Amino acid sequence: ARAATAAVLVTAAAGSGASDSGEAFLVPRSVSHQLGHASHASKVVEDVEPQVGPSAGELNFGSPAALGFLAVTVVTGAASRSRRRAVTTRQASRMRSQQGLGASLVGEAPSAAEAKGLLPEAATPGLSRGDRVARGMKLAYWMYTGPAHIGTLRVASSFKNVHAIMHAPLGDDYFNVMRSMLERQRDFTPVTASIVDRHVLARGSQEKVVDNITRKDKEDKPDLILLTPTCTSSILQEDLSNFCARASESTDSDVILADVNHYRVNEHQASDRTLAQVVSYYMEKAEKAGVKVERSEKPSANIIGTFTLGFHNSHDCRELKRMLKDMGIETNLVVPEGASVHDLHKLPRAWFNIVPYREVGLMAANYLQASHGMPYVDVCPMGVTETARFVRSIESLLKPQGFQFDFTKYIDEQTRFVSQSAWFSRSIDCQNLTGKRAVVFGDATHAAGMVKVLAKEMGIHVAWAGTFCKHDADWFREHVSGLCDEVLITDDHTQVGDMIARTEPAAIFGTQMERHVGKRLDIPCGVISTPVHIQNFPLTYRPFLGYEGTNQLADLVYNSFTLGMEDHLLEIFGGHDTKEIISSSLTNSGEAEGIPWSKDGLEELSRIPGFVRDKIKKKTETYAREQSITEISREVIYAAKEAVGA
Repeated sequence: ARAATAAVLVTAAAGSGASDSGEAFLVPRSVSHQLGHASHASKVVEDVEPQVGPSAGELNFGSPAALGFLAVTVVTGAASRSRRRAVTTRQASRMRSQQGLGASLVGEAPSAAEAKGLLPEAATPGLSRGDRVARGMKLAYWMYTGPAHIGTLRVASSFKNVHAIMHAPLGDDYFNVMRSMLERQRDFTPVTASIVDRHVLARGSQEKVVDNITRKDKEDKPDLILLTPTCTSSILQEDLSNFCARASESTDSDVILADVNHYRVNEHQASDRTLAQVVSYYMEKAEKAGVKVERSEKPSANIIGTFTLGFHNSHDCRELKRMLKDMGIETNLVVPEGASVHDLHKLPRAWFNIVPYREVGLMAANYLQASHGMPYVDVCPMGVTETARFVRSIESLLKPQGFQFDFTKYIDEQTRFVSQSAWFSRSIDCQNLTGKRAVVFGDATHAAGMVKVLAKEMGIHVAWAGTFCKHDADWFREHVSGLCDEVLITDDHTQVGDMIARTEPAAIFGTQMERHVGKRLDIPCGVISTPVHIQNFPLTYRPFLGYEGTNQLADLVYNSFTLGMEDHLLEIFGGHDTKEIISSSLTNSGEAEGIPWSKDGLEELSRIPGFVRDKIKKKTETYAREQSITEISREVIYAAKEAVGA
């Protein structure tokens, strides 16, 4: 592939001279046609036909025609010897967005350290870099984290009056639908897709991105327009920063390009970096304008990291604000959810920052600590013990500054009278759960918090705990060490499912995917982490953090275990959840009145989806009575279906 591109470059250079002198040389149509498509680099090699052209004796080797002819000849020989290497290099070139497409094809091969950093899990000794890249590719129908641009869009759509534009093909613009479906909000998702179509692939974006930015500036008048690249736009190597600079000259809005590497970071990492980028941009902008903000007279705090599509984030934020108010602490800003970018310069007004989730907000908190000396609390108040530790962390920051408040009394009152979890964990109902086996999997924050609740507060044996946040593996291991038998760090859902099947726990606490696994294995599951579905975006108040959150956690744990036992008992005694189709009545007495079903008929009936199975069963029996059929078989079901015209 490198030789192919080199040949095209030499041939193109020679072509400029040949056109002036009238000399002709071979440049196959397929070469020029495939020039802009890295995915067809090997086809460039295949389509060259050096037989049609001047012979070696007719060439003047100083002429441009000779250079072009020799380049094509060399490429053809290289193709016949290294077909497989061209394919693997082509695959590698797609993933090297940092060095650019041209550097990937023409430049030197990467070092071993670079290759290892690209796909560390596939670095098998004895394999070439291309083989490692090929082995690292996989097709998945489920992912725990989305691509980087989803994280950027989540941050942008959380701010007030901020519009995001993503340069992407149609397949990447599902964020609008996802947010509109899941988030219970009245506003439209402020995201526009600048579509990468066949025209962009052929001749580049030209003015398309700039026109989209200026159009949205005139239509919506946002405070900030955030342009985010995608994997596709990174492959095209378009200069999006230049587009932003050009667009900002003709817009009233601020225009920023999201500075994330879409091949090296996932959704959570990208959202963390984008939030820090936006915060630093407006802090530095205010500093250049000479804006100074004085610290508040009373203790105040910023809550950083609650944003759209988070796991019960809006409910958690309400609970944190309630706790701060009870302790006599004002809430200065909540970032990014519902915040205006023009208020970000007021962040230093607070005495400290609160970062409830490790996945989003830490980079912004570290920036504010380094630039403005603002301390932060990163303890996630999930469960009684961790919520008490969260309050004591706040106490350690405020007491040295002269703030007087009885934090010990507050912890005692909240634990005894607001949280019902403390006494419930000592009740006979919860004592029945002692020693039962459970497994936990989710993002680092919620999985670690859930392990502490189960092991420390409820006496439940955690067989293993895991997270898909591979970038935060060390922190996770440190916090669950000694509380579970085994730690699993993976983003492969099949590995998680296999571990659950081997462990056979009494209950699962995980994401939406683990809930599906639990359904297949008849194991109850409580959802504690994203990714989740619509049932975890409730309209009712259901926080997972703080003292109110301890009640939600206690209900989740208790119901997960007890309802699982209820289903098991119903299965044993022939209750309503039995999978065998008996009759439409709730008792077995009606069975004698019905028409008997053959074995193959029952098998066919069991394959019909449950929500229409009963209706089809009744219609089939009605058809059998009308036709005086004494036993219902598979053929009778098909005949009944044809009779009603289905």
